Amino acid sequence: MKTLSSILQQTSFELTQGDLAMEISSLTFDSRKAEKGSVFISIVGTLSNGHDYVQSAYDLGCRAFVVEQNVSLPFDATIIHVQKTDRTLADLACAFYGHPSKELKLIGITGTNGKTTTTTLLHDLFTSLGYSCGLISTVVNKIGTQTSPSTHTTPDPIRLNALLRNMVEQGCTHCFMEVSSHAIHQQRIHGISYTGAVFTNITHDHLDYHKTFAEYIRVKKQFFDDLGPDSFALINGDDRNGSVMLQNTKAEKRSFALKTPADFKGKVLENEISGLTLTINGVELCSRLVGEFNALNLLAVYGVSTLLGLDSMDVLRGMSNLASVEGRFQYIRSQGGITAIIDYAHTPDALENVLNTIAAIRKDGQKVISVVGCGGDRDRDKRPVMASIAAKKSQQVILTSDNPRTEDPMKILQEMEVGLSDENRSHSLTIVDRAQAIKTAIMLAQAGDILLIAGKGHEKYQEVNGVKHDFDDFQLTEEFFNQLKK
Repeated sequence: MKTLSSILQQTSFELTQGDLAMEISSLTFDSRKAEKGSVFISIVGTLSNGHDYVQSAYDLGCRAFVVEQNVSLPFDATIIHVQKTDRTLADLACAFYGHPSKELKLIGITGTNGKTTTTTLLHDLFTSLGYSCGLISTVVNKIGTQTSPSTHTTPDPIRLNALLRNMVEQGCTHCFMEVSSHAIHQQRIHGISYTGAVFTNITHDHLDYHKTFAEYIRVKKQFFDDLGPDSFALINGDDRNGSVMLQNTKAEKRSFALKTPADFKGKVLENEISGLTLTINGVELCSRLVGEFNALNLLAVYGVSTLLGLDSMDVLRGMSNLASVEGRFQYIRSQGGITAIIDYAHTPDALENVLNTIAAIRKDGQKVISVVGCGGDRDRDKRPVMASIAAKKSQQVILTSDNPRTEDPMKILQEMEVGLSDENRSHSLTIVDRAQAIKTAIMLAQAGDILLIAGKGHEKYQEVNGVKHDFDDFQLTEEFFNQLKK
């Protein structure tokens, strides 16, 4: 039986690096790539269909096409029909770059919250212990100490395999990568070999894409179903859906937890703004990170490290020096004693976790003032829920814009306001301009108060009608704090 790769090898064209042309939902057709010597792979995307562009690609000189739908092209075109072009694209990309994932200890982290923190902490820990590592995250991609911008949580198959190959060539032994539900569903990680996979949690998010929570869970579970018997699957035992991820996996099954029995068991002893003190399997650890959710992230880091064969005491010593990740419970203090916390919390669960952490560390008399928004063109059901959570767990809440994208920001805020009870409206404000909302929160605060500026975290922009404008929550807060000195 002929494989696709063998068929491609027998054709009259030759693949060269960069020649794989594609059309997916997040990209538009690039005519410069559809030239002689290219393979045009027709992906059925969410916004467009690559099959609509085959004639344009042919006219520009392309003669090899991988399709899953019937197309009509002249006789000199090589047309290869496959069942799913997105999976074929991933297979081709893996083969084209020589299956680089097999030459690394590759760990994939998936879940609604905690992916960026866990991958970044793992990269920082292993780097501090002398390993050369790669990082693929929402915030940034790294090869050792070299950084490059990240455009997606998980890149498309070609960029992903090219990045992994570059890591191998640069001497990386490990790579820690975020695996989004979109990437699993769109076959971006198909064909990738994982040494281990981590499930952090699953909560209400991305239902604009997956439509139902059951489908969201199914997609996450698929990642673990596809693991090989030589890999490990590490799940958060405190999440009720954690065990679902392990139902059909062939991988070695392991768990971490604070509240339930687990292979890697933690207990929080102290939780202060200066950091956590906790035990992991009975050994005490002092961390600079804050909050129960970070205790779970640290347990995941410890579990992965020991499953990869590191000495547990070396791991704990290294973990004690880990700093918070940019935009994840990142705090700054004014000279007047106001504390501002910048956090990426953009889901109900993440927002509640952050506010619960603040409640645990605040002292009597300290007010919590929250600045919260919801992104446009995303799951609308969570908007009133997030407003309700913020109002219930704050002494003052300011609803404001996040990334409105193509939506009217005022309409987004009106949908958030639906979640406010009459009682909560008495301590709520709505300010569309995010910079003005942050400034107002600071002006309302007094010494000792805690501000939460939620939703954007590490992002350095605000997207309005397809245009990304410079916007940095942390930088703005710092500037406003400096103005208070005058």
